[in-house]
This record gives sequence, structure tokens and C-alpha cells, in this order.
Amino acid sequence: MVRPCKGLIMASKLELRGVSAGYGETMVIEGINLVLAPGECISVIGRNGVGKTTLLATVMGHTTLHSGDVMLNGQPLHGMPSFRRALAGIGFVPQEREIFPSLSVRENLDVAARPGPWTLERVFDLFPRLEERLDNMGNQLSGGEQQMLSIARALLTNPSILLMDEPTEGLAPVLVEALTTVLATLRAESALSIVLVEQNSRVALTFSPRTVILDKGCIVYDGESGPLSADPDRLAKLIGIVE
Repeated sequence: MVRPCKGLIMASKLELRGVSAGYGETMVIEGINLVLAPGECISVIGRNGVGKTTLLATVMGHTTLHSGDVMLNGQPLHGMPSFRRALAGIGFVPQEREIFPSLSVRENLDVAARPGPWTLERVFDLFPRLEERLDNMGNQLSGGEQQMLSIARALLTNPSILLMDEPTEGLAPVLVEALTTVLATLRAESALSIVLVEQNSRVALTFSPRTVILDKGCIVYDGESGPLSADPDRLAKLIGIVE
């Protein structure tokens, strides 16, 4: 159980209007219309290479925006550098984790910390293992511990919206289950708006009542998770595993 959070940060509304984006002249996502209400949690699933990571990268300003608008609380983010988006309240857990290998766990956390309700004590409630490893270097951590550190670091920026890119990738099943518990805790006990990009459809569908499916850079489903969990054949067709 995460300790009570004093001075909650208000969750943010994220909106993508007709967004087409990619890398240079290469278009990866096209015509994306997506609204994340304040405090809402959604999952984004799909096969490898369909644009899931690009979707989050576009919100963070890491891609070339060809058309459309990315809005945070009604304000366009176009032209805003990534660090300004982070300061505006967007927390990001990248697929590659991107912790600092030559810094200790404590230093990795301290460098990201900003004033707010998320404190070291609260992230240690979520990840007790990090408190045990405070003086270890980033490159001395296991893959699971590095993922814990990446999520904890993002939380310590005290975001109003959290983007997570494939947090269970490469983890052993027992660690996937542990991380699934953490995700459920974040959903239930924080005021965050959360976008979870996840290859593991079971984890994704369990995490949020709403799921978005991408295929070939476009949204092919945006709706309730329950019907997808109950109909594996439909899920497979939407993802494009079967024709």
C-alpha cells in the first residue's frame, strides 16, 4: 500500500487531434485522434512496428510532427522542447529505461526529483528493492531493478500524466506479475492520467478499462477492454495476427 499522498497534483487532459508524425520524412502514425481525460488510464497495444512507441515519442516531442496538434490541458505543445514538456507535467518511462549507469540509485533518483507529493518514501513504498540498493550503481542492477528505477525516477518528477513504454518487456514472469501489481496500485491510489503502451495484451487489458489498438500507424479500435479479453479471436484480428 502506498502511503497517503498529500497535496495531490491535478491530473492532466491529453489530446491528439489529427496527428501524423514520424522521423524526418518517414511517416509512422497517421490521423491519430485520441483524448485522455484527467485521471483516466488507457492501454495502447498492437504488434511490433505499428507506431506505439512513436505515439508516445510524439507526445514527448521526439518526432517530426507532420500535421495535427498535441494538446495538454487545452494548450498546444507544438514547438515545445522535450524538457519543457516534462516541466509541464508529462512523465515518461522509455522502453530502453535510460537510467544513468555510472550513477547510484540514489543519484538517479535525486537528479530527477522535483517538489511535490511523490517523494523518495512513496516510491520506496512501491519499490522496496530500490531502497535496499540505494548505493549500487545503475549498471549493477538487474533488468527488473532498472525498470523499477526508471518508473520511480519518472514519478519523482511529480507528473500529472505518465507515459510508460513497454514496462514489462524482457522481464521474467514473476517480475511481470510484480510490476502488474505496481501498475494497479498506481491506477487505484494516484491522481495520475496514465498511458500504458504494452506488448503483453493480458497485462494491458487487465490494467485499464479502455484499450486502444494500433495497426499500420492508425487506430483500429478505441473502446472497452472487457470485450477484447472475452473474445481472443476478435483481439487477434484487430491486432492483425490473423486476417
